[in-house]
Amino acid sequence: MMSRLGAHLGMRPIDPVLRRLRSLASISEGEVDLVRAGADRRERHAPGEQLVLEGGDGRPRFVISGWACRQRLLPDGRRQIFSLLLPGDGFSFGSRPALSAVVALTALETMDGGLVNEAVRRGAAPNIAGALSAAEVMEDALLLDQAVRLGRMTAFERVSHFLLELQRRLEIAGLGDQQRFPLPLTQEILADALGLSIVHVNRTLQQLRRSGLIELRSGVAILLQPEALAKVCDYNGASLRSGKAA
Repeated sequence: MMSRLGAHLGMRPIDPVLRRLRSLASISEGEVDLVRAGADRRERHAPGEQLVLEGGDGRPRFVISGWACRQRLLPDGRRQIFSLLLPGDGFSFGSRPALSAVVALTALETMDGGLVNEAVRRGAAPNIAGALSAAEVMEDALLLDQAVRLGRMTAFERVSHFLLELQRRLEIAGLGDQQRFPLPLTQEILADALGLSIVHVNRTLQQLRRSGLIELRSGVAILLQPEALAKVCDYNGASLRSGKAA
């Protein structure tokens, strides 16, 4: 289901995909039609469903609604989330095997990207090819941000930096604004993404609330002082600009 914020803005299910691609390259009308051709081939996935096996070759798809993640499980069941897949994001494009599993975190809807992938392979969609290439660069940059978060930031800085990244990504997809965005994640998922215990996540969120920096209301996050929050964790959004196509 489309996020409530997106529905309120009158967005169509495919709009986050087009907005995401257009943020990375200038997509021609013919390429837009190519993306739209896959919109009739949709699949719904339950929370916890594995879409791509680690080391496997998944089918190219775009996320229409819901959230997924790239993750790895330890033998004892502990999980590390490397990155999130949000509405508008694509996965399993290209030919390299998956370095991590892709799993639905919430109820998820995807659309087929096979036609786009084939056109890119044949050289028939050069602008989309550029966008997908830029998305790979951006994914690597965000992964480095994740490494810095986990390796050097305090819990307060980690949560702040993570929320600012989500705000910007969802704003690009048209699913939020400069302060408000959907946050349908449990504290357990946040803990797995940030390398913290659930108790520590809860304590940090309460600290951010008490500091007047954020509010959380029924699955929606509100950044009350985004500039102050960015100063806390030295966030400048550079990783979300690094993949921008010329």
